[in-house]
Amino acid sequence: MSQSGQRHRRPDSASAQVARLLSMLPYLRSHPYARVAEVAELFGVSERQVIRDLQVLWFSGLPGLAMGDYIEVDMEAVEGEGVISVANADYLARPLRLRTDEAVALLVALRTLAEVPGSFERAAIDRAITKLERAAGEHAERAGAVQVQVDGDAVAEVAATIRAALDDKRRIHLSYWVPARDETTERDVDPMRLVIVDGRLYMEGWCRRAEEVRLFRLDRVAGVTLLDVAAEVPQDARPRDLSGGLFRPSPDDELVTLELTRGGRWVSDYYPYESVEETSEGGMRLRLRVRDRRWLRRLALRLGSTGRVVDPPDLAEEIAADARNALDAYGVR
Repeated sequence: MSQSGQRHRRPDSASAQVARLLSMLPYLRSHPYARVAEVAELFGVSERQVIRDLQVLWFSGLPGLAMGDYIEVDMEAVEGEGVISVANADYLARPLRLRTDEAVALLVALRTLAEVPGSFERAAIDRAITKLERAAGEHAERAGAVQVQVDGDAVAEVAATIRAALDDKRRIHLSYWVPARDETTERDVDPMRLVIVDGRLYMEGWCRRAEEVRLFRLDRVAGVTLLDVAAEVPQDARPRDLSGGLFRPSPDDELVTLELTRGGRWVSDYYPYESVEETSEGGMRLRLRVRDRRWLRRLALRLGSTGRVVDPPDLAEEIAADARNALDAYGVR
């Protein structure tokens, strides 16, 4: 049986869009004439995706969908001035009610965020935690039982320096370890934001060495220095949309086919893929995009007997050579 698409929910998927619109509409009703750029940053998607969302909202409304039932969106103002004006949507403007499990998950996330050095908006975070605890009542204890440690003390010091750079709008110098090349690089970066993804702290910023927006994992920062230079992020630089995960495959990336046994099925839960086909004895054949072969070679060695690359053949040969070299290093053949 074949199943196409990515396991990670993309921002342009129907389910992600519906969930986002149900949260976006109350915000737009309480913030008349919000700007597209502000809404995009708030909801963690691109401006283009916000416009796509509004085009869907424009054709939404009460059952029956007579002329007066549609939500009204001034698309001319959106596309011309970047300003959002929504009307005829009072019946959908009430904020969503959280289920108990959603409230507990949000409490865990907020308490994790509160532990980040320098904090983002610490007063706002504390107020939100207090309100959620009152609403959740005895269920708030479940959130308290979950202990989340973002990273260690070294990362906390790095985060504090970056937070200071963000507050003062200053450039920083990074000594950054790149695992794919096993080398430490030196670069100047204009910080844009701190984000938490899968329990890891990242800084997103304009890298002066690469001349583009880059994400830096804080536990890979060997050193950080606050420079006496103003940060100058280009006006067209935009934060990455991380709602679909850190890695966003491109059609230009190499297409690789992995054959996995039952013990290797976990790969489909952690990495975005193009398609999956179930095979005998609980295995699967996975097709995924790969930008850097070195990453996949390490993954294949990690899989051992639970997975192998079947296409392209030259990549399979490279992995076999890696395995032989590893055995030679241990005197095993």
